[in-house]
Amino acid sequence: MSKINTKKKTFLDRFLDAIEVAGNKLPDPAILFLILMLFTWVLSAILAPIDFGEIDPRTGTDLQIVNLLTGTQLASFLSNMVNVFITFPPLGVVLVAMLGVGVAEHSGFINAGLKYLLSFTPQALLTPTLVLVAIVSHTAADAGYVLVIPLGGVIFYAAGRHPLAGIAAAFAGVSGGFSANFIPSGIDPLIQSFTQSAAQIIDPTVNLNPLNNWYFTSMSSMVVVAVAWYLTDRVIEPRLSKTAKVDEDLVDAPKMEDIGPKEKKAFWVATAVMVTGMLALFFWSYPTDSALRDPGGEITSLGAPLMRSIVPLIFLLFWLPGLVYGFVSGNYKEMKDVIMSMSKSMGSMSHYVVMAFFCALFIDAFAKSNIGAMTALKGANYLQSMNLPGQVTIVGIVFLTAFVNLLVGSASAKWALISPIFVPMLMQLGISPDLTQAAYRVGDSVSNIITPLLPYFPLVVVFCQRYVKSTGIGTLVSVMIPYSAVLLIVWTIFLLIYWTLGIPLGLQSSYEYMMVR
Repeated sequence: MSKINTKKKTFLDRFLDAIEVAGNKLPDPAILFLILMLFTWVLSAILAPIDFGEIDPRTGTDLQIVNLLTGTQLASFLSNMVNVFITFPPLGVVLVAMLGVGVAEHSGFINAGLKYLLSFTPQALLTPTLVLVAIVSHTAADAGYVLVIPLGGVIFYAAGRHPLAGIAAAFAGVSGGFSANFIPSGIDPLIQSFTQSAAQIIDPTVNLNPLNNWYFTSMSSMVVVAVAWYLTDRVIEPRLSKTAKVDEDLVDAPKMEDIGPKEKKAFWVATAVMVTGMLALFFWSYPTDSALRDPGGEITSLGAPLMRSIVPLIFLLFWLPGLVYGFVSGNYKEMKDVIMSMSKSMGSMSHYVVMAFFCALFIDAFAKSNIGAMTALKGANYLQSMNLPGQVTIVGIVFLTAFVNLLVGSASAKWALISPIFVPMLMQLGISPDLTQAAYRVGDSVSNIITPLLPYFPLVVVFCQRYVKSTGIGTLVSVMIPYSAVLLIVWTIFLLIYWTLGIPLGLQSSYEYMMVR
């Protein structure tokens, strides 16, 4: 890190510098996850004998902290270690997708596409365009983490801007704006199912639409784009240009040279292959009896084969065009070159695999201990006991969810825990489940980008290290804190204004419980 004249530092600079320095003094992320796992074991043993008097709404039984240091639990840890690692959700997603992306990248297909993109995208609109694409990527489950975030760095670097700023902007859109999207996705019916079950505790006749927050999440996407655009261009990138010098020797990214005739031909042939594949997928999935739909004919549900095939489709979507581009352009001479590209992409992920091993073990241990679940229930019950006015309680839900999100990453797991408390409580105050769910979704998004417990957080650190080798957890957290804090405040205010103006939250939604009944 280069030295900065402290006389020119603002309070924000000094605060973020302190966060970065403190965070980067932590051990390597892999060792940090190991330490956190051991700490969780010890804490679980200390808390296990205590009766906290909480009922787990998912099972209806007493919620107890599980002692992970018993002989039974340690034996289970050893016998399940391999399975916990290989079933760690981000691991397969990242490695399979990167196999395809590696071919598209090393063949030159992605580089050519970026050059075309930058040739007609105004510099002033580069940031909002990237953030918008990041938000839309939610539709394809976790694809944004392995595609859009690294491409954010590549695009910014190719445009002569700081690559970490591009990664930060994309991360803000993909994860910080998780609940902002104008395209429905599988998360909508998943969250709605828990909300409806919680609402039926008070009124068994309540029936909510899966898209009951669609209008709000659609308009929220514009809020996220505006916040990320301003912060990236006016706060984050100027600071990074002073504190994070790009290690040019490490960077394997495109420059802005002109594309030759052979490359142009190869790009358009490869693009034609990609488009043909997408059209084939569309016509295959379009019929209501398509094998890619679930038994009910839905195509966006989490149980639909299409949604469960997103990662293999990403692999093919990049592998085939990359293959074609490589041979047409002459960058590939034989299939061995293709395999070498895939091997090279896997080699760059070796550090991530090591981190993922310890991260998987820690997250599994933390979930089994019930420490996060207990924290969520205690916080929800405390907020309920305060008996605050509806508007204040809504804000409290946003802030509590944002805090709990630092400990419990899964959106559905958190909502399964706290929806049976919040939804009935606010229904008795005349506030509809639709509004309560909207408040939860705001809080569930904004703190994703500052918690190392996010399964993809180590991956984003690895992406940053491709440009600035010294990047650590502290660097990434210090970069993302402004996004998290500003989104928390602005998005909450936006929800309150939205509520005050009476704009519909989504299909068949309402603000008042009496209107739902």
